[in-house]
Amino acid sequence: MSAQDLVTLNRLGSVAASPDGRWAALAVTTTDPVSFKRTSGLAVKALASPKGAPVNLIWDGSASDPAFAPDGRLYFLSDRKAQGAATGSTQVWSVALDAAGAIVGSPVKVTDFKTDVAGFKLSPDGKRIAVWGDIGRNCPTFGGCDTDGNTSLPGPGTGRHYKDGAGFVRHWDTWETPGNYSRVFAFVLDANGAANTDTGRALDGDPANGGLVGDAPAKPFGDGTQIAWSADSSAVIYSARQADRDEPRSTNLDLWWAPVDGGAPKNLTVENKATDSSPAASPDGRWLAWTAMARPTYEADRLVVWLMDLKSGQKRALTDAWDRSASTLAWTPDSKALIATAEDVLDVPAFRIDPVSGKVTRLALSPKREGNIGNVTPLKDGRIVFTRDTVEAPAELYVAKAGKPGVRMTDYATTTLAQRAPVTTQRFSFKGANGDTVWGLITKPAGIAGKLPGILYVHGGPQGSYNDTWSNRWNPRVVASQGYAVVSVDFHGSTGYGQAFTDAINKDWGGKPLEDLQKGFAAAGALDAQVDTDNACAMGASYGGYMMNWIEGMWPDKFKCLVQHDGVFDARAMAYETEELWFDEWEHGGNAYFQAPEEFEKWNPVNHVAKWKTPMLVITGEKDFRIPYTQGLAAFTALQTRKVPSELLVFPDENHWVLKAKNSLQWHQTSFAWLDRWLRKGGKAE
Repeated sequence: MSAQDLVTLNRLGSVAASPDGRWAALAVTTTDPVSFKRTSGLAVKALASPKGAPVNLIWDGSASDPAFAPDGRLYFLSDRKAQGAATGSTQVWSVALDAAGAIVGSPVKVTDFKTDVAGFKLSPDGKRIAVWGDIGRNCPTFGGCDTDGNTSLPGPGTGRHYKDGAGFVRHWDTWETPGNYSRVFAFVLDANGAANTDTGRALDGDPANGGLVGDAPAKPFGDGTQIAWSADSSAVIYSARQADRDEPRSTNLDLWWAPVDGGAPKNLTVENKATDSSPAASPDGRWLAWTAMARPTYEADRLVVWLMDLKSGQKRALTDAWDRSASTLAWTPDSKALIATAEDVLDVPAFRIDPVSGKVTRLALSPKREGNIGNVTPLKDGRIVFTRDTVEAPAELYVAKAGKPGVRMTDYATTTLAQRAPVTTQRFSFKGANGDTVWGLITKPAGIAGKLPGILYVHGGPQGSYNDTWSNRWNPRVVASQGYAVVSVDFHGSTGYGQAFTDAINKDWGGKPLEDLQKGFAAAGALDAQVDTDNACAMGASYGGYMMNWIEGMWPDKFKCLVQHDGVFDARAMAYETEELWFDEWEHGGNAYFQAPEEFEKWNPVNHVAKWKTPMLVITGEKDFRIPYTQGLAAFTALQTRKVPSELLVFPDENHWVLKAKNSLQWHQTSFAWLDRWLRKGGKAE
């Protein structure tokens, strides 16, 4: 498997099932193998026919974010251009499908605003639509005001001017636009199925009377899972955080109940100062479920499922006794159960939650190897539609009958990868720091004899996990396919092992995690004699990049090379340069740098540069505002000053991740050449 294979494989994204359980609409991204241009489109799959090929939606323009209306009509986002227009804005469209899954009749342009629609949700009765996009806070209509603009640009020059109390001035990869927010509006659909602009209502209320000023969904990663309709279609529930000078230190997302008639929204979770998200109303109108954290400013706290009785208003923690963190929620159509997904020891399975007792039951949708379950949609007849991927293969669509394993329904990448040399993945565990059980994965080429150079993969977060899941960026299979044995270790701080294990990294970035990595890499070599831990390199991004810088000074004799992507080099500079301050401060005991500099300096890689000697490739993106690219430049300067063999790869158009197809190809080619230089005879792969 080559880097080009990884970059150009078809990618299955979001999934929507029709109310009658007949169809699934699939968002699919394709990449041209020559130009590397990516195209987003939709396909329709008959759920009763596992072997039948999906029907591609013939459509002029992009198509994404599919959703079915109660009558079976398919809605989606598209940038389809009007006849004669040079460009098109992203709007909501709908089409009817015939018995074969093809478009029948004329498509309807549901929205037609001058502002792009970022997302939408259809009401349960099919009579209304909620849409969201970036709109001026003082504008009562969706994109209908000339004041929709960036108030940080007063002119006459090009300077951005942020006033006292602005809060975020930049976030993730974008400079903030004061006065503009992601806002939700509700519209009535007319007899033709289009949004009646005269009926549009903003759902964030009057700021002078308790209304919200903030982004819904939350930026930068919020999506439609943060927005839901009430069962009777009378209100929209959304998750949002107040935007003010404290926002960079706040994880306080609240749930807001907003009547679609324009009445004032109500904060349902005002008592919780931590995150409340993923609202899901039961179809029978009795319950509102959501996920909630307990500790303010901690973005990786356990997400407990909560339940509100919508008649009495009584709330209770439903899964407080379950030491896992729910990531998605979906009600069964009969309202008798919630289906959630959560990380659980290298897997992301689905779980059934009883709304009365709170009992949690793990579902065996893929009993021999769950991998990563996503896009879970329960159907009326008891079937469950979902996607599944593993380290070795990207997502495909599955359908499982009640109590049965899932059956694969698509072949977007399975056959293609079957034509490539196979790899094997083995799970292992060992005694790590404090004698705790720590888990990891070994991925290597199958059917090859002899020693394989070892690659220690270190995940980011740090509250994260490589899991048994596919990645389009840090992909163990494509690295292993170059002839390496890739070892990943879920060190203390990783998710899927209970909250105490996740919390263990707090104020200990360079302690227990490094011990786990050292012991885990040795354990992998002892378990599998093919893993050559003496001829090895290590690589990681974000926290994994920090760990490369930490290894440079604290484990300097182990590796022949390192690949460091967007890692913290100087904790002091990071404390004043990053945007989401809640993260950096929580990790160092809830303190700003000036309050407890010793907590930051204890694990600061810059303090150990005098010991640096391992060759390092440094990679960074100029649009990375999480760990600014200056951290990478500083690390490269340190290496060059120390005369340590080193290279620097800077992407001017990438953020904390490398997302563009050609850039991804360059990232892999550069990284593979660096690994080959230090691990291969003659400096190149055989």
